[in-house]
Amino acid sequence: MITLYDYELSGNCYKLRLLMGMLGVEWKTVPVDFYPGREHKSDWFLKINPLGQLPVIDDDGLILRDAQAILVYLASKYDASGTWYPRDNPALLGEISQWLAFADGITGTASAARLHDALFYDFDVEAARAGAHRLFRILDEHLWFGEQEGRNWICSAAQPTIADIACFPYIMLSEEGGIPRQDYPAIRRWCDRLKRIKGFAVMSGVFPAGPAKAA
Repeated sequence: MITLYDYELSGNCYKLRLLMGMLGVEWKTVPVDFYPGREHKSDWFLKINPLGQLPVIDDDGLILRDAQAILVYLASKYDASGTWYPRDNPALLGEISQWLAFADGITGTASAARLHDALFYDFDVEAARAGAHRLFRILDEHLWFGEQEGRNWICSAAQPTIADIACFPYIMLSEEGGIPRQDYPAIRRWCDRLKRIKGFAVMSGVFPAGPAKAA
């Protein structure tokens, strides 16, 4: 069984819980007191991940760090449908990879602003918010044009991929860092679609989808 070293309020940890839930994968959790305990910098945890970062998984002795890398691993190993990370489609894998990198940008901006406001990290919060808005504008426009072509997800596949999972949490949590989403209607619609996927789970600050609108 997979062991997830987890902090409940971490968007990067949530990504993994979200995908594992959608895949029907069982896991157990080892809570790590990120704040205020800074347990991710403790001696015992640094033996698991010398970078002192969450999340980390242990899958029968295979230890992996980095949320995006773990998403790739989980989808490759546990997705029987082969749709979350379609290894037989090089073009789509390239798309997914570029959006996984984009998700890292969201973490470096929207998540940084949230850490500043909620956990008192000493970041340049105005720069973080401005950076997040720039990325949100890019994604909102991309999703809007996709909708005009009949596409519901970030990549060109008919089904969601791990790119959607990677980008979702810190967008949903952005208002906790003073980054409102009202100017990004395509992002809001995409978030609602993702919330309706079977197996979707909530976390603090992320709520279920509202009632479906009548056609």
